Amino acid sequence: MAVPDVKHFDPDAALDTAMRLFWRRGVSATGVQDVVTATGVNRSSLYATFGGKRDLYLAALRRYVDQRSRPALRRLADDPRGLPAITDFFGALVEARCTGEHARWGCLVSNAHTGADDDPEVREVLRLHHELLRDAMRAALARARAAGELGPAVDPESAADVLALLAYGVNLRSRAGADPKSLTQTVATAVGSLATRTEEVP
Repeated sequence: MAVPDVKHFDPDAALDTAMRLFWRRGVSATGVQDVVTATGVNRSSLYATFGGKRDLYLAALRRYVDQRSRPALRRLADDPRGLPAITDFFGALVEARCTGEHARWGCLVSNAHTGADDDPEVREVLRLHHELLRDAMRAALARARAAGELGPAVDPESAADVLALLAYGVNLRSRAGADPKSLTQTVATAVGSLATRTEEVP
């Protein structure tokens, strides 16, 4: 009687390692052999579990959105404070991108925008992430509007798009080694421009 093939590695741990490689080094600079070396899982097992490099990258990108992007954006969307919630979101973003273990790694999703090419599945992940980001900004801006924090000429819909683009900019500039103080000042200027009076923004 044939014995079924049993995986002798943890697929979640292997995928997490692959995600970190793609995140830190970029998809074009990361080959399957790099993943083999980092995980200790042989090439045939990786292919059998995840498929080729493109499939592994796509799985890593989805994992990043689910494990890192969604929780942060959910906290922003649920935060009742309006503009201070947006300021704190960007403060945490700058800190995460410029200090600690992941300093100068940028964001895996933002990095993916620079090399999305014409892969429809990658583009779909990027579209979903952008909707999550924009919707979280829109929710915070709606609360700011209700609290009288927004200037009368501010359109929350357009402002949400601007803030989403600002988040991508922070991610990409931090990867290039931008000064966190400069990024923080840029964010403060952008958020302050939305307020009824700039000095009210923390």
